[in-house]
Amino acid sequence: MKIDTVAIIGSGAMGSGIAQVCAMAGFTTLLFDKNAAAVERSRKSLNDIFSMLESKNKITATERSNYLDKLSWNESLSAISGVQLVIEAIVENAEIKREIFSEIEAIVDATCIICSNTSSLSITGLAATCTEPGRFAGLHFFNPAPLMKLVEIIPALQTDPAVIETLKVFVQQLGKTGVIARDSPGFIVNRLARSYYSESLRIYEEHQATTEQIDQIMKDKGGFKMGPFELMDLIGHDINFSVTNSVFTSFFFDPRYKPSHSQKQLVEAGWLGRKAGRGFYRYPRPADAGPVEYNQELGEQVFDRIISMLVNEAVDAVYLGVCSESDADLAMQLGANYPKGLIAWGREIGFARIQANILRLREAYHEDRYRPSKGLEELNDKL
Repeated sequence: MKIDTVAIIGSGAMGSGIAQVCAMAGFTTLLFDKNAAAVERSRKSLNDIFSMLESKNKITATERSNYLDKLSWNESLSAISGVQLVIEAIVENAEIKREIFSEIEAIVDATCIICSNTSSLSITGLAATCTEPGRFAGLHFFNPAPLMKLVEIIPALQTDPAVIETLKVFVQQLGKTGVIARDSPGFIVNRLARSYYSESLRIYEEHQATTEQIDQIMKDKGGFKMGPFELMDLIGHDINFSVTNSVFTSFFFDPRYKPSHSQKQLVEAGWLGRKAGRGFYRYPRPADAGPVEYNQELGEQVFDRIISMLVNEAVDAVYLGVCSESDADLAMQLGANYPKGLIAWGREIGFARIQANILRLREAYHEDRYRPSKGLEELNDKL
């Protein structure tokens, strides 16, 4: 199926970002939001963005005009009746999403593909809402959508394979890189990235290292652009904690994904990170804080522990068929800005060493949280 017209449901930051990407790729794009104020904010925001791009010579005046001509904003859902693809990007609430999907199905043609941009909800569960679940899939963009190159394509159990093939082409036309993820909690990026946060939080809660030390170690030894505590403050603890809690619950309370009490308290205090002026750090942060000091032994211990949990999670996702090795690596590099793919990183370190590190943690803590994936043995045998 060839897609020419797209409807975005929800005109917030994510919905508007996806709409910008679609319009700039040449698709006729309709934004729907029942909130009139949200519609006007989106209209103004996108007009301002295109004007800024023109002023910086990123686009021409003609291109600016063409992109805006591709966009329309609507407060009536009936306006989407003729589109070929709908992408839902509203609040992360399953019941509200199900309601809108029922309304969408009553309006669009039988051939129209319906997608959700959810980051953590079950695609299969959402598809079950539809009378024609074969047309439904997950299409997960990353924020900010115009800048982030990755899109996760997630088939529901019910999805027609032809729909996925159409979405692969669509994502390519957007200039994005698509990866296929099995419908499982967190998909690829939000599943694999949990250890970056959770193991760092565990080390911090054990008073093994400070937030500043852990952040600096991961930047120095791992080449990460941001340390885990800086990144959580940037994302927002309300969002990060919610995703962790969702993945933990969806995995039937597997201790590998257990949320942190320290982060829960930040949410309760309203210390949500940069947007609130305070999280693990106060903002704006002082420019002359000075160097963060740590000894070599601490640096190795912290890095080995966090990277081992990250690689173990990536290997387990591949072993369980959530994604391919190549998609696991692409996803973390393009969707989370990791300096290397985790499978490739594991090969570099050595899967036997990763396994030994996890087993040492298991021996020390006697917790099922620290269990090496069976996939580590299989990958090690291939070396």
